[in-house]
Amino acid sequence: MKRFRIAALVTVLALAGMPFLAIAEGEIEAGRIKAYTCLGCHGVDGYRNAYPSFRVPLLGGQHAAYIADALRAYQSGDRQHPTMRALAATLSEQDIQDIAAYFESAGANR
Repeated sequence: MKRFRIAALVTVLALAGMPFLAIAEGEIEAGRIKAYTCLGCHGVDGYRNAYPSFRVPLLGGQHAAYIADALRAYQSGDRQHPTMRALAATLSEQDIQDIAAYFESAGANR
């Protein structure tokens, strides 16, 4: 009987987590479309920002979780960059997941 309760509990927890898992993973094709603006800076090899001057990183192949966390940090103001904060402020959580999935899937080509 104890095994049945444990199995039932594991099943309930797994099913409860499924909606979260669906949201947590972005759609690559949707991300490709949404990342169009991002590629203007993050898709140009050797691109440097005008002010403050720094090399803009290419994002292709970066882990999706890192990109998503960075975008959320720009939204909250934990990361300081006026342009990135303004752009990130317009993104929904699904947008963030989609963009992150696209860049992770793009490899070093983007």
